[in-house]
Amino acid sequence: MDTQELLRALPKVDRLLEREDVAALAASHPRPLVLDALRDAIDETREGIRHGYVESVSEDDVVMRAASLLAVAVKRSLHRVINATGIVVHTNLGRSPLAESAVEAVAEVARGYSTLEYDVESGERGSRHVHVEELLKRLTGAEAAMAVNNNAAAVLLGIAGLARGKEAIVSRGQLVEIGGSFRIPDIMRESGAKMVEVGTTNKTHLRDYEAALTPETGLLLKVHSSNYRVVGFTEEVSLAELVELGGHHGVPVFEDQGSGVLIDLARFGLPGEPTLAAAVAAGADIVSASGDKLLGGPQAGIIVGKWHTIEKLKKHPLARAVRLDKMTLAALEVTLRLYLDEAKLFAELPTLRMLTVPAAELETRANALAAAITAACGDACDVRTAPDVSRAGGGALPMADIPTTVVTLETSGISVVELEQRLRLGEPTIVARIKDGRLLLDPRTLTPAEETEIVDALARVSAEA
Repeated sequence: MDTQELLRALPKVDRLLEREDVAALAASHPRPLVLDALRDAIDETREGIRHGYVESVSEDDVVMRAASLLAVAVKRSLHRVINATGIVVHTNLGRSPLAESAVEAVAEVARGYSTLEYDVESGERGSRHVHVEELLKRLTGAEAAMAVNNNAAAVLLGIAGLARGKEAIVSRGQLVEIGGSFRIPDIMRESGAKMVEVGTTNKTHLRDYEAALTPETGLLLKVHSSNYRVVGFTEEVSLAELVELGGHHGVPVFEDQGSGVLIDLARFGLPGEPTLAAAVAAGADIVSASGDKLLGGPQAGIIVGKWHTIEKLKKHPLARAVRLDKMTLAALEVTLRLYLDEAKLFAELPTLRMLTVPAAELETRANALAAAITAACGDACDVRTAPDVSRAGGGALPMADIPTTVVTLETSGISVVELEQRLRLGEPTIVARIKDGRLLLDPRTLTPAEETEIVDALARVSAEA
């Protein structure tokens, strides 16, 4: 048929709606989406005819294409992913997975009403801060605490609340930019404070801060360098030294810990990071950290410190704009409660469990996973194991090479790039790494159930190759 005949042969939407298979789609999906899918499928076929790569028109082909378009349209954009990368706090994949008890708490408060801002004892309005404040005080030794929707918000609120219209002194080596274009100079500008840089990129001395102090100084700011490090000929001022200096001049001190931790990870062979409790003990007026990185909870910004300072921040106009919702508070409360019992903590909190799993256990799991893939795929897969390193991720512990054993593989018939793509676009979505021309699967960030799903997915891909 020529082009015009093919165009005339395109089916009408009304005709397609009379088909049983289309009626079945309409019965199980919103009718407007079904209509859009049919129209888009017809339009795609029309364009194919005009460009010469469609040589025949079939109702069946149009309906099949419409069904594929409909499947994409109804699939949730935000959905579950299997993280086989070995990056524990993977920012792009939602950072830290929650403990099951935290997930249950979220579901409970989401299904109905809750005590979000209701005092059961008095029967009157309460404060949403109470759900986590006492826990944070107990875990850090702080006089007061609050939580906001992420650590960027915590930094913005802290600087605005303490130094709006004043000068805020910060080391030049701490003017970091992290993922999502969070830049300390931009936050300073938005807070209304005037940023005063001191020191050099690699060295800042206490005398640099002293020389910068003026009657207009409103804050001394110390910022964690996140996933950025200056190594070699370096020097920075300790928090204790800043606190002493600030005390002599009546200037508050704010430490942004970035990822932040509640326990010392050095005893598990990981690089040591200052804890929130250590910063509080050093005398910082306020300390902020993320709730969804090494702490292992939901996205949140934790602020702890001195009572009069925290109360000032609670009353700041920005506090309402950056407050937490009921579901995040529910997850954060349960996560913090896990820290009251360390034995329970490592058994139930996925982030800490993954970070501290012994290398020998990972080697055993990698060997078992490799054997299962070989059994499922046969000669279609070349499967091996190899030593490698995992990463903490999320801007935390950037210098840490965490030993692991990975499964590496190639599949006959398709390239490793296509293999990675098929797993990523499949159901479920599996995200892996490519290294030295082979696909890598790191058991550190996998559950046993997910390992089974990976084996099944690779078996399907091998059969299709």
